[in-house]
Amino acid sequence: MPLMSWLRVTSIADGVSLLFLFFIAMPMKYLGDRPEVVTWAGWIHGFLFLSLCFLLLAAMLRASLPFRLAFLTGVAAVIPAAPFFVDRRLRTHQENLPSAPLQNQQHA
Repeated sequence: MPLMSWLRVTSIADGVSLLFLFFIAMPMKYLGDRPEVVTWAGWIHGFLFLSLCFLLLAAMLRASLPFRLAFLTGVAAVIPAAPFFVDRRLRTHQENLPSAPLQNQQHA
């Protein structure tokens, strides 16, 4: 899977994990006396967030992801539902990338 695809999938997964953490795990902790749900959801979200940060850096270096879009994606990762809106910009960037590097190109 291409780097930008991994980035987009990880961003969406991080967004889902954040929604789960805020709207399912936290109420279960405080209303249902189930703090272990927040522990597990927090670990999963933390792993996905760190993976997203690593992929953002890799995409800036290898896929010409502009710093502004990388920063926006990183900020969106901590705002519930925001990654779903930023994904459109990531998809546009992915679609504008060349499909394969030009090889054996000779200058006349």
